[in-house]
Amino acid sequence: MNNRLLCTVLLCLPAFNLQAETKVFEKTLKNGLKVLVKEDHRSPIAVSQVWYKVGSSYEPGGITGVSHMLEHMMFKGTDKHAAGEFSRIIAENGGEENAFTGQDYTAYFQTMEASRLPVSFELEADRMRGLHLLPEELTKELQVVTEERRMRTDDNPQAKMNEHFMAMVYSNSPYKHPVIGWPSDIANYTVEDLQAWYQRWYAPNNATLVVVGDVQPTAVFDLAEKYFGELKTSEIKPLKPQTEIEQLGVRKLTVKVPAKLPSVVLGYKVPSLKSATDETEAYALEVLAGVLDGGNSARLSSTLIRGKQIAVSTSAGYNLNARLSALFELEATPAEHKSVNDLELALKAEVHNLQKELITADELQRIKAQVLATDIYQKDSAFYQAMELGTFETAGLGWQKAGEYVSKINHVTPEQVRAVAQKYLVEDHLNIAYLEPQAIKSSTQKKGAH
Repeated sequence: MNNRLLCTVLLCLPAFNLQAETKVFEKTLKNGLKVLVKEDHRSPIAVSQVWYKVGSSYEPGGITGVSHMLEHMMFKGTDKHAAGEFSRIIAENGGEENAFTGQDYTAYFQTMEASRLPVSFELEADRMRGLHLLPEELTKELQVVTEERRMRTDDNPQAKMNEHFMAMVYSNSPYKHPVIGWPSDIANYTVEDLQAWYQRWYAPNNATLVVVGDVQPTAVFDLAEKYFGELKTSEIKPLKPQTEIEQLGVRKLTVKVPAKLPSVVLGYKVPSLKSATDETEAYALEVLAGVLDGGNSARLSSTLIRGKQIAVSTSAGYNLNARLSALFELEATPAEHKSVNDLELALKAEVHNLQKELITADELQRIKAQVLATDIYQKDSAFYQAMELGTFETAGLGWQKAGEYVSKINHVTPEQVRAVAQKYLVEDHLNIAYLEPQAIKSSTQKKGAH
């Protein structure tokens, strides 16, 4: 998107965004359940999400992936509803539902016609404290998760490299473990493991209920009180600090797996918004990622793909909302007749340029305009609005931070961007992984055909 088009888009945004900036209403029930409500009357639907403050970064060794496994088991029945009933009832009421697990959260959601919100609440309240974990259902779902891991990780070269990369990057941070879990842990889950995890974390005082849509806040609070108000709490003990030890030199890893193309990933350890002592650094890192990978005119695309033509794909990423300190990552796939070493040097050169020279006013304005445009267009979705509130709240930042994002980005200066590049994108905190493609066996070779 060129600057002129961006300006045209931005001129149109205030009227477009009028409804999206509705106030968020908050109430905490006596059992600790936090309820957030945001009105959006543009369509007669309501998005309901239940966020639990637990994910893979909460898990000790031996049961990695248990949060994700429990997410699957949450659809397998309660004393009141048999396995599969949850999804059937939501579908019968014209709704859609699903769930997801991350490093720092597990969340469940439904999108339904607004008058059906009580159906969603009744079912979620039932399984928040009344889940019935059955050995036979666990046996079935273990096969599902094992197959999910095979498809998403074991048979995906990039995902496989990333898994090994994260395990190398972190010495003692729980971010070293994959969200889906290590294979040996998945194979040895017991009902007792899941029951203990469920009893510990699935409680109203460890959850946030977010509702966005064609609703009235007082009515939603009344419904929440009716369905969730009497649920019993758990004793939620604070996690012990899990601060990553200082890295004392560059780390490198080569991953050899069947693949068509090589690739390289560079990762620098950086603070997240939650772990930063100065929050302006986190927003500067966010802008830095945009300078490198914020559309076709960003530096990686314009320089490495179209300019020098040494890469066929590039990306830069940073997780502002991580609960613990995170990574600033650069990833690229070399063009034909170019090597991962060529790309590594080119990526480091881009980092060096950011440390040496200030980004231009045009670059900074482009990033700020894109951030604003993206934020506003995403807020056109009730689901995204709920996601944003849930993510900030569950990471321990407080949902109010979601509303500060655009303003904080707008206050970032070129000097701050250069400062974080100089402070954090340093060789001694660098981690590098190379994907070295191996021959891909044909289906007949895999079967051992003669």
